[in-house]
Amino acid sequence: MRATRRRRRQRRTVVTVVLAALAAVLCVTALMLGDFRLSAAEVLRALAGADEGAARFIVVELRLPRLVLGVLVGVAFGLAGALFQSVLRNPLASPDVIGISQGASAGAVIAVLGFGTASGVVVPLSALAGGALVGLLLYAVAWRGGMTGHRFVLAGIGVAYVCTSVIGYLLTRSDVKEAQVALLWMAGSLGQADWSLVRTLAIALAVLLPLVALVARGLALLLLGDEQAGSLGIRPEVTRACVVALGVALACVATAAAGPVAFVAFTAAPVARRLLGDGTLALLQSALVGVVLVVGADIVAQHLLPADLSVPVGVITGAVGGPYLIWLMASGRTRTA
Repeated sequence: MRATRRRRRQRRTVVTVVLAALAAVLCVTALMLGDFRLSAAEVLRALAGADEGAARFIVVELRLPRLVLGVLVGVAFGLAGALFQSVLRNPLASPDVIGISQGASAGAVIAVLGFGTASGVVVPLSALAGGALVGLLLYAVAWRGGMTGHRFVLAGIGVAYVCTSVIGYLLTRSDVKEAQVALLWMAGSLGQADWSLVRTLAIALAVLLPLVALVARGLALLLLGDEQAGSLGIRPEVTRACVVALGVALACVATAAAGPVAFVAFTAAPVARRLLGDGTLALLQSALVGVVLVVGADIVAQHLLPADLSVPVGVITGAVGGPYLIWLMASGRTRTA
């Protein structure tokens, strides 16, 4: 037993360190690449404040806001997917499958097309409101003296279709230029990054991440079953409601900042848990996988495609997540709670 626990701890440490190192390498690479190429040493000197010339301006003012936004969005989506899939015990339970991202997108599109603005606080607040309303609706619909994962997922898929229909209707009735702005946002993009947006998302995560840490123990006990969790002093439905609320909040703030970056929440937790192989929540590892996916996809979108084929980061993550979903369905790994 002790040897098994030791091996698991060692594997968890190795996986965490490797994921963190990979994320760090991708972050430095993202700061190096661009029309004005920099070396890793120049990037590190600029970040340390040792270089006050052009390199520091390029790194700190031009490239760093986009990178930090991508890191924060990856953390938020990775954790949101891990929370939903754990509490609902269903690998399909991610914000972009069960309608949370679509609800946030509908709110943002209403703001863009209704108020004629794609900047400021109107779009993020509308996205937050849309996602929160969908989350409340799903919880109400899925509740039948208790909440089960399959009801929540099925209700979420239905709500996602409704939100998609609303978005489609609004786009067809709008001006072409406004529709283009809305479509760019809906693809999931980091191009709008600035320090104000980064600061807002960072403050939101500074509030939410400690709450995730607080509910993590209760969520881990829920994996043992409601009866055993209750015998250990956990109120299953209260804990489940708190976890769902945190998942909705994380997905909404990330979507409000960068749009619905596809499939990051869906793939991050399964990849992290497969790497660990111990059946635990893998929240930290899911967040790191989310960072790797978003930052890596943004590097591909910006620098590894031909200049005339530059696309938002959500297009790349969707191209990766779509085949993963097909494999998941084909391999029969879609157990429901």
